[in-house]
Amino acid sequence: MAQLLSLKTFTDARGNLTVIEKVIPFEIKRIFYIYGVDDSVRGGHRHVKTIQAAICLKGSCVIRNNDNETEQEFMLDSPDKCLILEPKDWHEMHSFTEDAILMVLASEYFDPADYIYEKYTH
Repeated sequence: MAQLLSLKTFTDARGNLTVIEKVIPFEIKRIFYIYGVDDSVRGGHRHVKTIQAAICLKGSCVIRNNDNETEQEFMLDSPDKCLILEPKDWHEMHSFTEDAILMVLASEYFDPADYIYEKYTH
């Protein structure tokens, strides 16, 4: 099941510093980011092995998730929110603001065989 984490953030008069340390439940093997999205829906898959951590660094987007038991939507609208997606989490991202930058940390290198595009049937 997807899990929303709050990343440790230090704030003072100079601004904010958010730390990603000892909270990601996997070794990071790949980082990618999505930006410049129009009104398209991104994602639309789950994985065989890959665990992901999604952080909207700027702007906002919504991640719809279905783990075959529960369907949820998560609003990522702050860079201190981190959504952990397990391999079984079929997800899609939508409602990107014009300035949105969604960064994703992944536990595996890209492998087309790791993607399952079929939605759960129930």
